[in-house]
Amino acid sequence: MDAFFASVEQRDNPDLRGLPVVVGGSPEGRGGVVAAASYEARKFGIRSAMPSKKAIQLCPEVKFIKPRFEVYKEVSGNIRNIFRRYTDIIEPLSLDEAYLDVTDDKQNIGSAITIAENIRAAIKDELQLTASAGVSVNKFVAKIASGMKKPDGLTFIGPSKIEEFMDTLQVEKFYGVGKVTAEKMKNLGMFTGADVKKLSEQELVTHFGKVGHFFFQIVRGIDDRPVEAFRETQSVGAEDTFQEDLFEEEELSREISRIAVIVADRLDKHNLKGRTVTLKIKYSNFRMITRSRSLNDFVNDASLIASTANDLMVLTLPPPRGIRLLGISVSKFNSAPPPDDKKDAQLKFEF
Repeated sequence: MDAFFASVEQRDNPDLRGLPVVVGGSPEGRGGVVAAASYEARKFGIRSAMPSKKAIQLCPEVKFIKPRFEVYKEVSGNIRNIFRRYTDIIEPLSLDEAYLDVTDDKQNIGSAITIAENIRAAIKDELQLTASAGVSVNKFVAKIASGMKKPDGLTFIGPSKIEEFMDTLQVEKFYGVGKVTAEKMKNLGMFTGADVKKLSEQELVTHFGKVGHFFFQIVRGIDDRPVEAFRETQSVGAEDTFQEDLFEEEELSREISRIAVIVADRLDKHNLKGRTVTLKIKYSNFRMITRSRSLNDFVNDASLIASTANDLMVLTLPPPRGIRLLGISVSKFNSAPPPDDKKDAQLKFEF
């Protein structure tokens, strides 16, 4: 989807159309970060995850809108329903993005390009939103292609064009290559896919660790990962970005308790219990740390989740700087208790 959150807001509020719009953040610039930016806002250099203060500096007239995640979730469901007209093999990546395997399409259209065009047209006609699509023979190439003609575009990269496409692609454009890795590649003299291809698989592993094996494959356009229609839930969590940075243990504990209730509710809805509680902390300089603790019991109780997360938080105090985000997640699910579990066993903490 194109600038999904912001586009939904502009669709639902005509007064916002054509204006620089930011979803999330703080109009006073007192904290918070941009969750999504309209294309009008992006022209000023505003991007997601940017501090509100920076967004205001770039565009003083920017309009800040409070997120409506329930609305975005509902619209995402409508989009998935459109997908299902053509295939049941759908792998969601987020509310606004998914992989579709249309090898065997329900309507026997026989053309992935036509299916992509039909889906984009349906989204525009029925939901008054625009989407961009990438069509190719595997997930990696399709993912990159989807961003080539945004917004409201479609890019097809056929088998005969993959090698040429990868050779000319800038390393920072490779999906999965972040700023740090891209900078390291450039320091090693690698600026395009063709440059990366000059290194052997072992050389890439030496420089980048295990992910070097992946780089060796994808720079050649090789990606054998299937589209996974049913992915097992690995963790359940919630997080919140604060309007103002937090410093005091009391207010941090209060926020942890509130977030733990949300996590417990989500676990209960999915009938899940987990053994590992993870606390995520993001500081005002955007440095992020995580701390985890595994319990002897499987839990979905808000008070236990909160107390465990709070213990992890206390170990980080006093904070080196203000805390702008806290998150809690629970993982390591199992429908049965761990071996040697006792009904009244004391919680065991692994450090």
